[in-house]
Amino acid sequence: MSGSRASGVFTPLRTQLQEAAAEFAGGPDALEGILLGLVDDVDRAVREPLEIFPVCHHSPASALAMARRLREKQPSVVYLELCEDMAPLLTELRNCRLPVAVQAFAGDIDGFPQEWAPLSVVAPITEASAEYQAIAYALDTPGVDLVLVDRSSDHVFQWNETAAKDGASTEADEEPRSEEAALHGEAVGVEIGDLRPRFAELEEHLLRHGKVRHWSEWWHQYVEVPLGDSDHDTYRQVMFLIGSLFRRLAPGDGGRIRVDEDRERYMWTRMREHMAATGTDPEDCLYVCGAFHAASRVEEFGVEGRSDSFTISPRTATTWQYGLIPSSHAAIEAQFGLAPGSVSIAATQWQKSLKRTRVRPYRLQGQAGARTSRAKQTLPGAAPAVPAPATDRLSGFLRQPPVLDGLDEAELLGWSVDIVRAARRNGYLASTADAIAVFETSILLAGMRDRAKPTPYDFQDAAVTCIEKDRVPGRRDVRRLVEIMMGGDRIGQVGYEALPPLARDVYDRLEPLGLKLRQRGVQRALLDMSGRPELEACSDVLWMLRRLMPAAAARPIMGERRLGERSIQESWDLALGTHQRALIELGYEGVSIEQVLEQRLRREAYGPRATTAGVLAAVEDSLLYLRSGRLADELGTHALKVLSAERTVDGAPEVLRRARALLAYYRTSRPELPAWIESFVRTGYAHYCTLLPTAFRDEDATVGQVAAMLGFLFSMESLALSLGCDRTQLELAVAQSHPEEPSKTALLWAAQVQLGTLSRAELRSRCDALLDNPLVVPSYPRYLSGFVHALEPVPGLADVVVEAVSNAFGRLPDTVLLPWLPLLITTLRNGAGDLAPLLIREAGRVFPGRLPALDTWVPPWRQPQENPFAASRARHTATAAQAPRGLALLAAHPAACDAVAGLLGCEDGWQQAWPSTVPHTGATLLAAHPATCDAVAEMLGCDEDWVAAGDAGAPGAALVAGHPASAEALEALLADA
Repeated sequence: MSGSRASGVFTPLRTQLQEAAAEFAGGPDALEGILLGLVDDVDRAVREPLEIFPVCHHSPASALAMARRLREKQPSVVYLELCEDMAPLLTELRNCRLPVAVQAFAGDIDGFPQEWAPLSVVAPITEASAEYQAIAYALDTPGVDLVLVDRSSDHVFQWNETAAKDGASTEADEEPRSEEAALHGEAVGVEIGDLRPRFAELEEHLLRHGKVRHWSEWWHQYVEVPLGDSDHDTYRQVMFLIGSLFRRLAPGDGGRIRVDEDRERYMWTRMREHMAATGTDPEDCLYVCGAFHAASRVEEFGVEGRSDSFTISPRTATTWQYGLIPSSHAAIEAQFGLAPGSVSIAATQWQKSLKRTRVRPYRLQGQAGARTSRAKQTLPGAAPAVPAPATDRLSGFLRQPPVLDGLDEAELLGWSVDIVRAARRNGYLASTADAIAVFETSILLAGMRDRAKPTPYDFQDAAVTCIEKDRVPGRRDVRRLVEIMMGGDRIGQVGYEALPPLARDVYDRLEPLGLKLRQRGVQRALLDMSGRPELEACSDVLWMLRRLMPAAAARPIMGERRLGERSIQESWDLALGTHQRALIELGYEGVSIEQVLEQRLRREAYGPRATTAGVLAAVEDSLLYLRSGRLADELGTHALKVLSAERTVDGAPEVLRRARALLAYYRTSRPELPAWIESFVRTGYAHYCTLLPTAFRDEDATVGQVAAMLGFLFSMESLALSLGCDRTQLELAVAQSHPEEPSKTALLWAAQVQLGTLSRAELRSRCDALLDNPLVVPSYPRYLSGFVHALEPVPGLADVVVEAVSNAFGRLPDTVLLPWLPLLITTLRNGAGDLAPLLIREAGRVFPGRLPALDTWVPPWRQPQENPFAASRARHTATAAQAPRGLALLAAHPAACDAVAGLLGCEDGWQQAWPSTVPHTGATLLAAHPATCDAVAEMLGCDEDWVAAGDAGAPGAALVAGHPASAEALEALLADA
């Protein structure tokens, strides 16, 4: 900015600043250039024909000055610094309760890195903001155009390659303190008036000399209060000066400076294009932007700026969705790095300023939460204000002493009483003495900070000092209580008419519940589908919301949904009003929750990181929530391809669990299995047989994963063999497995027992050999871990595992057992916690139930074993000559037998004795049907003919006596088994 083009309005101020710089710096230097540059920036902005209105975001002083200026000037065009593609949504603000945020959302992106997805941009709007006053004036005043001139949501990410939160303060490092503070999620914040020093030393200097703790308090004390009652010209020049100061003292962050300048070029280009297209006179326009951008030095600045030096790049192919989401004071503070409670204090200050100045603010007609709408009421017969010649108001403002407001004792006393009352309700032992202490301490702190009137921040510090003392008895501290008392964290709500079709459809379908679901808070819903069948549709919607939304939005208390099972009664805790943002964002993905769920299931199944377990989970969800056999078959077919492409066994446990569940569901609900699950079993059998030897040797494959592979092979073996698989493949895979880890070795032994290549007696002898070897005893817990995991594929080994553990406790000395016991417990808990119940049940079956019986108890594995067939034959031979056991009971109680005979219609009467010549029923049956015995004999390879019948008193005697060779063959088979 050359001096020749500067006006003479600020010449005295320039002279004073030049003399001050020379006196303090000892001559012309950089300080003089900065000070004079500030005045040049203000002069340039003031002389611009298109009136620039600098604002600070959520500033009551800016909102008050905006309301005054709009009623005086009544511009026909309002240019607003806001993403230009958000313009159609602004009319829906009248259906909402502020604060809310205008959101642009993109789930499927094209032109940006996929790891950025989803993209989200929000612009929060509160009533105590200058932009809301401009929006309300433009939308409810006939003949006024509202034009958004800032970069589009697409350009926000185009110009920010690191996807950082552009527009948000870099000081916002704290995590959101509450659920309300996270209402914006991970969205990028776009605001009007990002007015905060970017030079850390400057901010530290201002805070230290201002005797305040944070930037929000400094702004309230030194800008908000002085500008609250100032005239329009003074307000503009001061805001221009602050914006220029922060701009010139900003550090050399090239990327951020480039984005700021490109935004300014973008906005001036759009304004000149609009004025050229409509023929609008710049005198009839008002440009609302942040003070930081108002003091711009780019060549495109102004109506007469260059138009050929900047080209707006085209948008990418990303499809953007737009909507309104609820916001809150805490969410705005957390996202933009403001002090906690500062937005609530600003809202309170806004209401007080309106009462003091009697300025009529603009409110959208029909605005929820507003008292009345006066936006259409204009001043009677008012005409556009004639611009007065620019005068130097900045010099007088900088020279005047600080305005010292008088102490309002009534207001401060009311604050003190209210905070003590609130503290007592929250568990503090506060009394009237504390109220007096807070009152006096507030005045004392204000005096120490050169303030005649305590600010809300002084009062907050005094309340913390006098009431909180050393501990917080409840969940709220005194600082939070002061914030609530000063106005609280106001949370906005999007009205029903402004919701996307999906959200309205959800509310309509849940209408039979009879709850006010749009309100915040948790509500209990009771569904009795047996008495009211129409509630089944509500249950389906709730389960889908449970799948799609955060867990706290729809939480089932009673009832569950599993494959093949449906609850007849359910109880839910619903908080859809609290999680309205998540429900609105679902509307960006589709027009119904069924469509959104199907799209997400396809995305999960066909994604580049999809696993077999994930695809099977999508199949299960499609059956549970959508009851779509078509989608389940499609996803199941895709699971075959994913399984064939996998070369690891990381997901084997999950694949086993879900495959078993799906197989059981199809077997009980369909007459025949779908083709895809038969192919999955056949493919999985061959796939895991191929990977089994490698998995036994692989150090990265855990014993649980290998056990899950064997569980799939053994549990699905009968079905796989019926579908054409060869058991030899499994036998070869086990034979080729040579693990080195003890747990996998034990697992291999269990698999060999299941296949019949290793007998249980040999397995017991190997376990005994491990205990006899002192070098192996320290690793014995790992063998036990493998045996416990083996219960998944071979549950029949539970008795062997109990025997192995019992032998270890019985044989090892205390010097070995005590150091070894913690390792055993941790190994079993970490490696096989879900299989321990099976082991405990088996131990409960084997061990005696009472302590005295333990002294004489002999373990089953130490008792002498005998041939089961020989023992059975001896038992039957010993009792063959005796009468049947049931005859004594029948003869002792004839009345019961008479009653049964009468019930069955038998009138033969009682026989006096059991004839010795009459054989038992089994012998009579075998003698009457000799072909059966011949067939069994032929199957066993016995060619002998019938011989004389022996004692027919025992059951089966005809078969044993008629075919002794057959009996010997059966005895051999039983011995092997």
